Amino acid sequence: MAITLNHTIVPARDKEASARFFAAIFGLKYEGASGHFAPVRVNETLTLDFDDDDHFDIHHYAFHVNDPEFDAIFKRVQEGGIAYGSEPWNLENKELNSWNGGRGVYFRDPDGHILELMTRT
Repeated sequence: MAITLNHTIVPARDKEASARFFAAIFGLKYEGASGHFAPVRVNETLTLDFDDDDHFDIHHYAFHVNDPEFDAIFKRVQEGGIAYGSEPWNLENKELNSWNGGRGVYFRDPDGHILELMTRT
């Protein structure tokens, strides 16, 4: 049996605002809260369940996308005036990386979580 990550909980100061931000930047749909969570379906097997929390550690979420998806998401990051960088410890140098043979970039969501976007060639 193949193991697949089905969902993970993303702590947020405002779960709805964070879900809307993530959905808008990644070109996904946010259809409103469902029960306790503000879910965003990333693909057919993964949902991010945003949940209100006052105290949490900063997490790192990495997403592999194809080149057209990278271009569209990166354009929304730039148009949104979101600081970005080529390294997780340098999120404001306005550069991309090519560590994995493709392109990569890091930026923060409104709660401080580090989002990594990468392609492979």
